[in-house]
Amino acid sequence: MPETLPVPVAPADIVPVALDRAKAYAAEARADRTRKAYSSAFGCFTTWCRGVAACPLEAEPATVAAYVAHLADTGRKAATINLHVAAIAAVHRAAGLDNPTAAEAVRATVRGIRRTIGTRQARKAPATAETVKKMVRKVPDGLAGQRDRALILLGFAAALRRSELVALDVADLERAPDGIVLHIRRSKTDQDGAGQEIAVPRGSKLKPCEALDAWLAAARITSGPVFRPVNKGGAVSAERLTDRSVADIVKRYAEAAGLDATLFSGHSLRAGFVTSALAAGADVLKVMHVTRHTQVTTLQKYDRRARAFDDHAGRKFL
Repeated sequence: MPETLPVPVAPADIVPVALDRAKAYAAEARADRTRKAYSSAFGCFTTWCRGVAACPLEAEPATVAAYVAHLADTGRKAATINLHVAAIAAVHRAAGLDNPTAAEAVRATVRGIRRTIGTRQARKAPATAETVKKMVRKVPDGLAGQRDRALILLGFAAALRRSELVALDVADLERAPDGIVLHIRRSKTDQDGAGQEIAVPRGSKLKPCEALDAWLAAARITSGPVFRPVNKGGAVSAERLTDRSVADIVKRYAEAAGLDATLFSGHSLRAGFVTSALAAGADVLKVMHVTRHTQVTTLQKYDRRARAFDDHAGRKFL
């Protein structure tokens, strides 16, 4: 009869520590922005539940359906409602509870809301190459101005998301004969942190690399965050800018250039690069090398905009 080997058992004092570490790793499965968004959304759900004497955890499907209807009735958009539903589902799954959003009562309510209010998202205007030129012409002299010029031009030239732009450190900048290679440590399409590289040419018109070098030299930044706050006295902080700051800077110079600032956001720089590249006839795959989109179909909405008037059906008679 074969010998039965003993099954090792972890010491009792190690198990709680291991479970805590497992929970910590599980919490990192989502991006930081997603976790914050889910936390805020579930907090709203909890507050609403208190007001109607309902239990937020373990929530009944009828409670969730009523909350979703409340969101729609108070003017929330479909994307916001989807976020709240996803947050409720995620919290319940993390707690090992049945997911109330999977119930048909909730699904039917969500479907009805989509048919009623629609799912179209309001898109911000792209800051195309011509728009960026107008914006940087309005950038004033001084440290803050040099930072803003570098931020706008680099964000556009590398088609960066605003979170990627403010996350850049000096160590992420690799000098090359033809420009700079940006090392993106983590992004929306690289949640595991494998890293991505983006080549930024020196350029002969917008000259993003020149603007970046001018900012770093003027601010005497040799390590740490690339883009930082500058106070009114001209002192440069050791902290990094927030992604909200990127949107504020883009809006500020869009308005200074005589444009409607409400139509622009931090995403306008990324969208503007794609629109400009496709309008200039750039190969879609080459564009994807810069944007790091994983699906060609994602770029189709930009391509439709860039070529909206090319060979228009009514060109010969309108």
